[in-house]
Amino acid sequence: MKRLFLSTIIVLSAFLHADAQLLKGKHNFSRADTLRGMLTPLRTCYDINYYHLDVKVDIDHKSVTGSNEFNFTATTDFKQLQFDLFSNLKIEKVVYKNEELPFKREFNAVFITFPSTIKKGVKDKFEVFYSGSPVIARNPPWDGGFIFSKDKSGAPWVSVACQGFGASSWWPTKDHQSDEVDSVLISISVPKDLQEVSNGRLRSVTDLPDNYKKYNWFVSNPINNYNITFYIGKYAHWTDLYKGENGDLTLDYWALKADSAVARPHWDADVKPMLKAFEHWFGPYPFYKDGYKLVQSPHLGMEHQSAVAYGNEFKMGYRGNDLSGSGWGLKFDFITVHESGHEWFGNNITSKDIADMWIHESFTNYSEALMTEYLYGKKASTEYVVGIRAKIQNDVPIIGNYNVNSEGSGDMYYKGANMLHTIRQLMQNDEKFRQLLRGLNKTFYHQTVTTAQIENYMIKESGLKLSKIFDQYLRTTKVPVLDYYIKNDQLNYRWTNVVNGFSMPVKVSLTPGNFSFIYPAEQWKTVNVKDITEGNFIADPNFYILVKKSK
Repeated sequence: MKRLFLSTIIVLSAFLHADAQLLKGKHNFSRADTLRGMLTPLRTCYDINYYHLDVKVDIDHKSVTGSNEFNFTATTDFKQLQFDLFSNLKIEKVVYKNEELPFKREFNAVFITFPSTIKKGVKDKFEVFYSGSPVIARNPPWDGGFIFSKDKSGAPWVSVACQGFGASSWWPTKDHQSDEVDSVLISISVPKDLQEVSNGRLRSVTDLPDNYKKYNWFVSNPINNYNITFYIGKYAHWTDLYKGENGDLTLDYWALKADSAVARPHWDADVKPMLKAFEHWFGPYPFYKDGYKLVQSPHLGMEHQSAVAYGNEFKMGYRGNDLSGSGWGLKFDFITVHESGHEWFGNNITSKDIADMWIHESFTNYSEALMTEYLYGKKASTEYVVGIRAKIQNDVPIIGNYNVNSEGSGDMYYKGANMLHTIRQLMQNDEKFRQLLRGLNKTFYHQTVTTAQIENYMIKESGLKLSKIFDQYLRTTKVPVLDYYIKNDQLNYRWTNVVNGFSMPVKVSLTPGNFSFIYPAEQWKTVNVKDITEGNFIADPNFYILVKKSK
């Protein structure tokens, strides 16, 4: 896609339709989508406190057997609840107080009925036993499922990625982002000649009688179920320590033995400067109790909390390419940086509904620019974030459809980052912007949130009227157009292609070589200019807008 340099004057007639409207798209959502995405009383009636996930992975047969113990607190009186498990996996039984409970299925939803009413405030538990062959991913991590691969020596290399697709594709769980489990014990049994890595800290390894070993990992912090994972293979392991804002943070690196000689210097050089930059901008790493792990995976990458998946082949950039086209994207390993940035936005702060996934991806995409700025300066950061605009599609709105497990546009990455960069310009105070980012991570520490909560916090802390800006960039596909002409040393200007009431200030050249704020609205306004013509008039490229000569 041709890059758009907003510091030049762009003729938009071939690019935009004057009557462009919000593109809702055509969706045919089903009952199954609603069961997955809707918070019904059968889901809100219980709050998950603790899981013990105990799974044996049979690599030869590409199957699993196991159980999950649900520990919960009743939020209201209830007798029936819903949990989730894909229908291709068999529920062997559901056990409650040593008795089997009746259950019924509807698509991937499972409904169990208790023998008596569970009262509000009561802590209780049940256990689900299951087996079967989980879905195998065709193009991970963009689609979900298991990955059965082999390393260079031909040894098994197995993992899973399931964001959006659903953790219930491989284990029974309450599969909704709004309810993060407070802690979890992850027990994964694998052939004894292989190693297994999961989230959190390793508590023990137990020998089993069938030439298997069980690895027991405990996660102390709240975690979303799509982040719970495993990696099985022949790994090399080494450790380090990062002295961070909250003290000593343990660093654990797991690379395939065949790649460890390349992996060690690559990761050792990248991770500590990255963590220092992110703690500067976002505040302390959110999971000191569980540590930071970087694990080589048989797919490109995923933000698995405290066990970040890495598959970028130890290259700089994104698979050796610079997504920004600026040159700065080759100064760092994209997957290490992006997936680690999610520890703050996505894992620490998690959207309640996947429709609000921009909260994860927009901030994390901007984290790449912020780290670049911390290491190489503001000019480098600006060039990076302006460069990624070439990848913006403006196909459908960034925010998806609620209550049906539906993501919005992939523009949540590049367009979302540029929205945040634009808001930063409006704040006119980089330190205040930094404190806003740190404040988000402190205020919503280990919480699930809505778009409204994030918008309201940013409006309050910035002191700016941002609601129409959020509407414009998150809820429509329209890019604001600064319509202008110059006559008799006067700049005539207005906003077009905007939501009703849009009045965002923007910096432009009122004198050569300098940018000054103007305050466009949907009606024409004027301001005097000096030595500015239609040939040298430009808008500050830090603002994600388009510019059109009107007459």
